[in-house]
Amino acid sequence: MTKGGALRLVLGDQLSEGLSALDGLDAARDVVLMLEVREECTYVPHHPQKIVLILSAMRHFAAALRARGVTVDYVALDDPANTHSFTDEVARAVARHRPEGVIATHPGEWRVLEAMRGWEDSLGLPLDIRDDTRFLASLEFFRRWAQGKKALRMEFFYREMRRATGLLMDGDAPEGGEWNYDSENRKRLPRDLIPPPPKRFPPDDTTREVMALVGREFPRHFGSLDGFAWPVTAEQAQAALDAFIAERLPRFGDYQDAMAEGETTLFHALISTSLNLGLLDPRAACDAAEAAWRRGDAPLNAVEGFIRQILGWREYVRGLYWLRMPGYAKLNALEAHRALPEFYWTAKSGMRCMDAAIGQTRDMAYAHHIQRLMVTGNFALLAGVAPDAINEWYLAVYADAYEWVELPNTHGMAIHADGGVMASKPYAASGAYINRMSDHCGKCRFDVKASTGEGACPFNYLYWDFIARHERRFASNPRMSMPLANLRKMEGAKLKDMRAQAKAFLDQHAPLP
Repeated sequence: MTKGGALRLVLGDQLSEGLSALDGLDAARDVVLMLEVREECTYVPHHPQKIVLILSAMRHFAAALRARGVTVDYVALDDPANTHSFTDEVARAVARHRPEGVIATHPGEWRVLEAMRGWEDSLGLPLDIRDDTRFLASLEFFRRWAQGKKALRMEFFYREMRRATGLLMDGDAPEGGEWNYDSENRKRLPRDLIPPPPKRFPPDDTTREVMALVGREFPRHFGSLDGFAWPVTAEQAQAALDAFIAERLPRFGDYQDAMAEGETTLFHALISTSLNLGLLDPRAACDAAEAAWRRGDAPLNAVEGFIRQILGWREYVRGLYWLRMPGYAKLNALEAHRALPEFYWTAKSGMRCMDAAIGQTRDMAYAHHIQRLMVTGNFALLAGVAPDAINEWYLAVYADAYEWVELPNTHGMAIHADGGVMASKPYAASGAYINRMSDHCGKCRFDVKASTGEGACPFNYLYWDFIARHERRFASNPRMSMPLANLRKMEGAKLKDMRAQAKAFLDQHAPLP
């Protein structure tokens, strides 16, 4: 770059050729800056596979830019001069290149935006933070939709997005006559149905180099590097999507909420890592699914359910995050303060559903949405785990987790810490739900049909302890009238026993001081 060009910052989750920070790039004068900094690897103890995924994808993206003749200033994690701070590394790059200004794309996390906002003064240069145009809904679109609404329900936002994009629409009406086919997507996996494995990608030389680096630098982080096979390029991400559309989308709808012994991925797409890194375009993913339905290759309930995850939930949680931050992260509507039980790190709770979800999280940096919401999230809700503790865990352990998507899903859906901003009632469930949607309970040492006594399922007595603990709080919520009515009919001695057993179980599994 000759003096006077722009310094264009590309963050680790912005690996898209069409990134707004790269719009108008002048290869003769501009420099693209990419940074591997320790503070991003350790502000929570990220899973080693997540760190490898991001750093390897960054290095592949940098190589692709260089192949196009773009100058890339890439600061590696093990560079002796690396200060391991975004702010300090941008300042060092400014000193090296003496640009006219810095160009960036709006980051995904509040803390990064707050840091960026101070750069113009500290660097003495103009800073252009451009909108992130890779999403299907702009933040302004979401603000306009949310304005004046007492309840911000995803379902109604999703309908607006269907209308705005034309996805699965027949004129002004939804294809098939219904907006949402979720009621058809709650089947238990039959014993004789074997889901096809997802497409995986063995590490190349670049990824193996990063794996060795991460293994050296972060040896104590929760999680295994063995078996790493995530897509790290746009081409691999597209191949993963193509394989899902062809092999697993047709049954995705029926079994998207199911859990089964030994089946870690079922019919799920496993493309959220690629979407959230920027390797895969969300509109392209939705278009591919819709095209499969129009060809007759996948049923409507599967395609609608898949598109709803992207067009509905993904866009909605991002909009809500930026609408309500930073105060949203501080909400604790249920006044939950318990420390995270130690088995979230050991997978040794004795509950087969919990240990399966946590064990595969350790091994793969992955669990599907029902495992996160209705197993590990449900347990945290019932136990009264502090929001900061469970939020940090989710952000640390999953390869697709970034605060903009993790925080609303955890805070609003899993633990109801936002008091109903996202969901009209807590997603609280006893062991009966897990038994209905999985085969875990039949092999568990706890009895899913028992709520008291030795061997009773902890989800059962924790559920009723949760309802009793918040009886007054939920009294005005019509969607909680049934569990409250059942609570009031319950024999006092039985409730007392369940609450005592809940306390004893949680005390037994409290983390060491």
